[in-house]
Amino acid sequence: MNAPERAPIRLTQFSHGGGCGCKIAPGVLQKLLGDIDRARVPGALLVGIETADDAAVYRLNRSQAIVATTDFFTPIVDDPFDFGAIAATNAISDIYAMGATPLFALAIVGMPIDSLPLDVIRRILEGGESVCNRIGIPIAGGHTIDSVEPIYGLVAIGVVSPDDLKRNAGARPGDAIILGKALGVGIYSAALKRDALPPGAYQTLIASTTQLNTPGITLGALPDVHAMTDVTGFGLLGHLLEMCRGSGIGAMIDFSQLPLHPGVLDLAGKGFVTGASRRNFDAYGDQVTFAASIGDAERALLTDPQTSGGLLVACAPEIVHDVLDVFRHEGFASATKIGRFKSGAPRIEVR
Repeated sequence: MNAPERAPIRLTQFSHGGGCGCKIAPGVLQKLLGDIDRARVPGALLVGIETADDAAVYRLNRSQAIVATTDFFTPIVDDPFDFGAIAATNAISDIYAMGATPLFALAIVGMPIDSLPLDVIRRILEGGESVCNRIGIPIAGGHTIDSVEPIYGLVAIGVVSPDDLKRNAGARPGDAIILGKALGVGIYSAALKRDALPPGAYQTLIASTTQLNTPGITLGALPDVHAMTDVTGFGLLGHLLEMCRGSGIGAMIDFSQLPLHPGVLDLAGKGFVTGASRRNFDAYGDQVTFAASIGDAERALLTDPQTSGGLLVACAPEIVHDVLDVFRHEGFASATKIGRFKSGAPRIEVR
């Protein structure tokens, strides 16, 4: 007797937190922890929470520092393997954003075991493991719980020379701003949930969100790369503002130079925008000056939360071509110079 056919599982039906790897509002973690008396080893903790950087960094000796980060979220796609691969890529990206090399990872797994079949959970884990296998690092352990909605991600551990460490602070007036990946992942995700993705867009979404930001290792070793981060839940403007605050300067970007995934501006104009995009604008919109030509759709792209987004690089103008060559060599065809840093208050001007 044949087993009854099971209705397909839509992982995104379990996701109630907005998806897209969105974080709580900018600065909240710093405020929550600001009054806690933390033990410090003088000179050993190179990077903490001071500038909302991508990872913590602890010096071991003159030539080595440990880089540690964690990231996890609820599904933004329905395919379990793809979800696992996206979540793993997103977590490991923070290691590359510091100029570091990944060493190993630990899995963070929360699953509704009474309502999600074990074979689906297994495929999520296989997706994450496939990404780690691609770069030759083990998932050396982890922790699992029974949860109301699926949650998956990694604790990622890496190593970097303190001389090659790149922070989201340190940009200088006149530095070029380079973005490594096209924008629009959150808009694609919003359209996917409403079955409105155009043909080929899902493949573009997966290709972008599972492309590891490996250029970060080479860029970290370039002295004229002054700062680096990756664009994730706060959108392009949010993470660029973090760089501005950490560096004590402003920035200007040219919207016409932004790399965009195909069709995202049209989708945004039709209302396929995440709630996180609106929350992002509410959180920092008053720190941005928009040209009259920037409408609601363009603003949605600028605040669109990016799961596993591209590297955002501040570099001396004379090495822009060298930085772009690093990206091109590693398969990042969308990498583009989008603006520059400038003297002044930590604000952004969008032209």
